[in-house]
Amino acid sequence: MVAYGIYFGAANSIQQIAADAARTAIAGVNQTERQTLVASYLANNAGGYPFVDASKLTYQANDSVADGSQFVVSISYDAHNLPIWNLFPG
Repeated sequence: MVAYGIYFGAANSIQQIAADAARTAIAGVNQTERQTLVASYLANNAGGYPFVDASKLTYQANDSVADGSQFVVSISYDAHNLPIWNLFPG
């Protein structure tokens, strides 16, 4: 139960980071500026979210292939170091 709570908390934090980074990227006028804004947001804020080690985040902020008037911010997180894996038996 504890392991699930920690994992769920980390997943929720990553979702919130992605949403906040996307909102920040809206201010960019082109893909390069949006990437810079996302990188800056992550560097300054990602470490403040529960269960998140900012050094384990990777991101992409690119114009949408399907619709050039939109952009996509994607966040990935390496959860190997979450303190849950040793809670499972065997």
